[in-house]
Parts: sequence; C-alpha cells; structure tokens
Amino acid sequence: MQAVVFLGEGKLDLREVPDPVPRPDEVVIRVKASGMCGSDLHHLHGPRRIGAELVIEGHEPCGVVQAVGDAVRPSEAEIGDRVMVHHYDGCRTCRYCRSGWTQYCPNARTVYGGLNGDGGHADFMKIPAHTLIRLPDELSFKTGAAISCGTGTAFGAIKRVGLSADETVAVFGQGPVGLSVTLLAKAFGARVIAVDVEPSRLEMAKKFGADHVIDAREQDPVDAVRTLTRDGAGADKSIECSANSTVRRQAVQALRQWGTACMVGVFGTIELDTEELIQLQKTVVGSLTFSKNLQEECALFVAERGLDVESLFTNEFSLDEAEGAYELFDRREIGKGVFVFD
Repeated sequence: MQAVVFLGEGKLDLREVPDPVPRPDEVVIRVKASGMCGSDLHHLHGPRRIGAELVIEGHEPCGVVQAVGDAVRPSEAEIGDRVMVHHYDGCRTCRYCRSGWTQYCPNARTVYGGLNGDGGHADFMKIPAHTLIRLPDELSFKTGAAISCGTGTAFGAIKRVGLSADETVAVFGQGPVGLSVTLLAKAFGARVIAVDVEPSRLEMAKKFGADHVIDAREQDPVDAVRTLTRDGAGADKSIECSANSTVRRQAVQALRQWGTACMVGVFGTIELDTEELIQLQKTVVGSLTFSKNLQEECALFVAERGLDVESLFTNEFSLDEAEGAYELFDRREIGKGVFVFD
C-alpha cells in the first residue's frame, strides 16, 4: 500500500509499505478520509527522522473495517463497520485509560499518526479494536475525520468551559479548530463573537454562524468584544485557538468578571496579569483534544443537529499529491486539507 512518512526538516516521502495484518486484538480499516492538521507541521519540520523513528502520518483517520483479529468481539468491530479512530492507546488498565483519556497514560502511551504509531495517511491502518468509535450513518467520512481531531478538540473545549445557551463566547482564532468552536457553540445556543486577522477566515466564521466577527488588524479585539456585550462587561467565556501569547492575554482580558477562558492552541507561553485572575476572579483552563467518550458524544451531537462540519475542508487531495498538499498547507495557501480514498 502507499503511505506518507515525514522525514523531518520539511521533507516527506510517499512510499510503498506492506499491507498491515491485524493481531488478535486489532483491526485493519480501509481508510476513506484522513485529515491534515496544523500539528502535522511540527512533525514535518522536526529533527531528521530515520529507520525505526519513521511512522505513517495522519491522526484524523476515518474508514471502514476491512479485517478483524481473532480476539475482537462483534460488539467491538465487525467487517464493514463505518468507524472513526480515537488515535491513542495506553496500558488499558490505569485510571486514564479506563476513563477514556488514553492520551494521558503514564505507562505505555501510543499516539497514532505522528509520534510512535502508524496513522491514517495510507490505504490501510491497523489499530487496537478498542480505539474505534462507530461513525453515525448520517455523517460522511470527511466529517468523521474532522471530528477525530480538530472538531472533537473544539467540542472538548466547549464542554470544558461549560458553555450554556444564555452566554456570550468570544472565539479567538478562526482556523479549523476555532471555526469548529464557532459552529458548535452556535449549535449549543450561545451568542458567538469570532476574532481573527484573516478576512477569509472571518467570512467562514460568518457562514458557520458567528453573530459578530472582529478583524483584530482593524480594531482592538478586547475593546470590540466589550462593546458587543452588556454594559461593556465582556464575554462570559472565551476560547483561544491560536497559540499566540498576545492573543491568549486578550482572550482573558475580553472576559467579564468571573468569566472563564479556555486555552486550546498548543505550544508557546501564557503571560497573564494577576489583576485579571485575582482581582477580577477570572478562571483560565486548558483543554487538550478529547476523551474517547467525548469524541463519540461530538459525533452524535453533529449528527443529531445536522451540522455541516465537512465544510471545514477547503481542499481535497489524493495520497500521491501529499508533497504538494503539505507545501500549500505549510505556506497557508489553503485552509484545512483532507486526503480522500476511493
């Protein structure tokens, strides 16, 4: 089969590798869609990788069960099932694994598609059966791929801040995760203020239901958010999706007293004034991806409300276009891309 591997230092390779064969507790899925994620670029531009360090990329896979191991129960997976993948594995016995937060396993953590396990940028993907989540019939494979990382991460952040329908939320950054927050938060019934510096992303935010959009190049986003809230108090909640330290500070400053900010963008630093946290009693939390249970809950939420998550993808590619696709993605000449398979 064909598979994409990152060699580091900005290089990737499309190579032929053997088709995977499941062990007793594993399944092989025929990949139907595999999304491109901004975090891929950290792997792409990381240190040179060789030999055993090379893994197949792609941690947003979705497809159909092709083969099952001898020990896999029908309740876990059967040939022909439409599935998403919670792209983590662990020891399966610690409290994190038992609660569905496998990514925090301290004993035997595997991350499929970039760290130490083969991912979905290939014709087939082999994973433990317990990582599978059935894809609702109403959802496309591309929607399932989005939920498997970016949209699922947005759902997890919304749940983290306990967003409710009578609240105003300011969403800082309208990349794929931020747009997912905008779409989902609107479906939760909240009033949504979307902030970014790219006009095209702000236009997408409007299409995804934002009540107001703020171009942070044209006006101070903190003042603009306050102007749009009652008595200039600020937003009830904010969700920051840019990983920019200045934007993180603005996400806290734009809150009302006793408001809650959620930091989603990974890497970088957070610098906050104690006036914001202590005197105004604001809360700042972090949110990293989602549990297996939240991924399933997100898929059901999207299906039940008929949300157009698939529109997050601006470009489709075949696997043999991977090099050019990542060049465009790296230069930010496309939004969110997805590899699709026959």
